[in-house]
Amino acid sequence: MVSTPTRPAAAPSGGAAAGRLRGWYRMFWSALEGNGRSRNGSTYYLILGSTLALTAIGIMMVLSASSVESIAAGESPYSAALKQGLFAAIGVFVMFVLSRVNVVWLKRFAWPAIFLAILLLGLVLLIGRSTLGNQNWIDVGPFTFQPSEAAKLALALWMATVLNRKAAFLSQWRHVLVPVVFPGAAVVLGLILAGNDLGTAMIIMIIMAAGLFFAGVRLYLFGIAGVALAIGTAVLAVTSPNRMCRILSWTGQTCSDGSDLNYQSTNGLYGLASGGWFGVGLGQSRQKYSWIPEAHNDFIFAIIGEELGLIGTIVVLILFAVLGTAIYRVVVAQQDLFHRVLAGAIMVWLLGQATVNMAVVTGLLPVIGLPLPFISYGGSALLMSLSAVGVVLSLARAQMAPDMQPKGLLRFGPAGFTRILRRKVVARREGETTTAASAAEKPSTKTASKASAAARKPPSTKQASTRQAASKQATAKPASPAPTAPAARPAGTRTPSPKNPARKRTQT
Repeated sequence: MVSTPTRPAAAPSGGAAAGRLRGWYRMFWSALEGNGRSRNGSTYYLILGSTLALTAIGIMMVLSASSVESIAAGESPYSAALKQGLFAAIGVFVMFVLSRVNVVWLKRFAWPAIFLAILLLGLVLLIGRSTLGNQNWIDVGPFTFQPSEAAKLALALWMATVLNRKAAFLSQWRHVLVPVVFPGAAVVLGLILAGNDLGTAMIIMIIMAAGLFFAGVRLYLFGIAGVALAIGTAVLAVTSPNRMCRILSWTGQTCSDGSDLNYQSTNGLYGLASGGWFGVGLGQSRQKYSWIPEAHNDFIFAIIGEELGLIGTIVVLILFAVLGTAIYRVVVAQQDLFHRVLAGAIMVWLLGQATVNMAVVTGLLPVIGLPLPFISYGGSALLMSLSAVGVVLSLARAQMAPDMQPKGLLRFGPAGFTRILRRKVVARREGETTTAASAAEKPSTKTASKASAAARKPPSTKQASTRQAASKQATAKPASPAPTAPAARPAGTRTPSPKNPARKRTQT
């Protein structure tokens, strides 16, 4: 019987595809987590570079979006941009200072910060200024301050401190809720909702959820909290005609009074659509001519899309993605609970607020008054966002190798640049001196090698006979000791007079 050859069974294509997918998945998470590369400072400089780039874009776009309305109000077209630049300069300075401070040292300010935030939020309800239905601001001379922005950073710091102290008891729901959720975050949330600021209240809830998540709280508690928040949001929407009208306008319906509160979002979409791929040009927006309310604040992303086009919006998205990825590297590298909760809450705060703002501008969510971090006009929001980034930079700097950590606050300024150039010149001169010294030592090295080679070479017959004769003479007659040179006298001593052997003392 002749057996027919069988072909080897082909490897199933599904297994190979699954293996490739697993490989890509591992590569993705390895690149996302940094894979230990933060020691060379890449994470630190990614956070710093993306933050400064977003801040610079924000000042430029605030100037473009606010100049028309400033001229119409009889003010300088640079007034809003100059204020934004002033707060940006203060915020960058605070960011660099906080990046040099040990984060553990901030724990002592956790309780004073949360009490001060609650006090300021209470003052807003008493003496605060109401704008567009929200009572969020306190007038401080020519400037206005928004305590709810400071409450975000204070809440993140306070939650990290409390959860770190209760790390051994977080498996029990009572220790999770008290005092982090009740009364801490609940009091802050209630005061903000009393001022009709639903957007900031959403960010406060996101920060609270992020802090509990990175602390390792049981996941079933988030399910219960999600149901409770959904019920609470529905109650707040139904009991407020303004919020209900916004939701109806977002779904395409008409409010009972005939008003269209989706007007802002509709014109924002017009601005994004008219921008095309490359935009109409910087400063050439048409929607900023009072077509979009708050064009330099909540809806500045629409002006970016109109003037800089799809390319400009993608650049902003990439910068936020780089910032989020770099902060995530810092979060996953933390072993201490306090550091992990603080950095994680700041990451979710900044990225969550940016996501909600862009979703509102593009029509994916109803209109909610939230600024775009680092870009929208607002000194309080910009100052607190830069301060939060400074805290994360401190953690990223601690992960770097000691010899690569930036030391001076003015490393990127003119003084720092001059210092770096001076160090390079000194290093080059030292290198040249070392090269010259090594070149001068080469002949002496060759001479020493020749001498050692001669010492290792076996003696010839003539040299052997000479050595034998010298040894015979040494045994026959002892050699007289060689005269020794007189020892050197120390400086300042007198030379003794020579003795006369013919002169003898008489004995008495």
